Amino acid sequence: MKGILPLLLLLSFIFNPLKVYAEVAETEINGKLMDASSEFLRDLDFETWQLVAYKSPLFEEKLILRVIGYPGNLRIDHPTDLRVESGRKQWFLDDKTLLNVELANDGRQAAAEFDLDELIINLDKNRPLRLSLSGVFSELPVPPFVVKEWRSLN
Repeated sequence: MKGILPLLLLLSFIFNPLKVYAEVAETEINGKLMDASSEFLRDLDFETWQLVAYKSPLFEEKLILRVIGYPGNLRIDHPTDLRVESGRKQWFLDDKTLLNVELANDGRQAAAEFDLDELIINLDKNRPLRLSLSGVFSELPVPPFVVKEWRSLN
């Protein structure tokens, strides 16, 4: 009798697995509250990065991807495009960092921004992506549920 309850719990997890839901929440960006997707992901070197996607009033409501790392991790020469791959497809996202006065004047160099609009317009499915940023990270996998969040903002 005592062994039945754990067995029932195990069977409930097998037949009703926990689901991962895309979540878009209000986030403060550039001093304003706006809807954004914010996820922490690890690259292949186990470094953690925060990816924040939001519609920017600075860029005519275009979808922007902000990549945030530990201060000093993003010491790159701007502009440097963000390469995105999925299967055989490849995109290069324009670097918008220096056009954001707040980021351009931030001496910590902890964040960079890229134009995510073109990529999202060209995606018809929530497919896994691989990001690479020259001199910063060689491959940062982005799972489909994050792509779903980004697509829901557009």
